[in-house]
Amino acid sequence: MPVFTSAVTLEKLNALSANTMVAHLGIEYTRIGDDFLEARMPVDHRTQQPLGLLHGGASVTLAETLGSIAATCCVNTTVQYCVGLEINANHIKSVREGFVTGTARPIHIGKRTQLWEIRIVNEKQELVCISRITLAVLDKR
Repeated sequence: MPVFTSAVTLEKLNALSANTMVAHLGIEYTRIGDDFLEARMPVDHRTQQPLGLLHGGASVTLAETLGSIAATCCVNTTVQYCVGLEINANHIKSVREGFVTGTARPIHIGKRTQLWEIRIVNEKQELVCISRITLAVLDKR
């Protein structure tokens, strides 16, 4: 059963990222399914820490981006919006180059809160990071 209520397209989502940290880090939305949103991010000078590994903060940025946008796609944006309340991440495996791909799936979509799990994998589909984000669903004034 589809969870997204609005007419979501990759083109619209990628256009929203222009001139933001999302674009600066090279994050690109790549797939939308009935119950998931996927994006990829390069592991390069923008996302590496000084030792040449993917920075944990970059992984969390990818996770928060996916969870927040996915949650927003589940509400009527003319009357509501979503904001992050809490995010956690466990970093499982290091990455030095290439791309990582994050996939956000809902755990709970309620009237006032949403909870999403984001799994980030490397190009070999090995788990790099697992994250959960809790979002508040707020009414526009």
